Amino acid sequence: MTDEGLRLLASALAIGMGTLGPGLAIGLLASKAMEALGRNPEAQSAIQVNMILGIVFAEAIAIYALVVALLIKFV
Repeated sequence: MTDEGLRLLASALAIGMGTLGPGLAIGLLASKAMEALGRNPEAQSAIQVNMILGIVFAEAIAIYALVVALLIKFV
């Protein structure tokens, strides 16, 4: 294993593990939003706004993981 190989491995692990949580969070958010819409279709606008905000915050964590992986790879 060379230094370059270890950096590539660390970069792959950083993005892989860093997107696992947000991926699960987005799936749970969408699932619960669909359940809520099934129970109360009149509240669609409030549910949709809150779901999108939750997805945005979860996706921000994945973007942080991408930045860390790129820093490990290229710096």
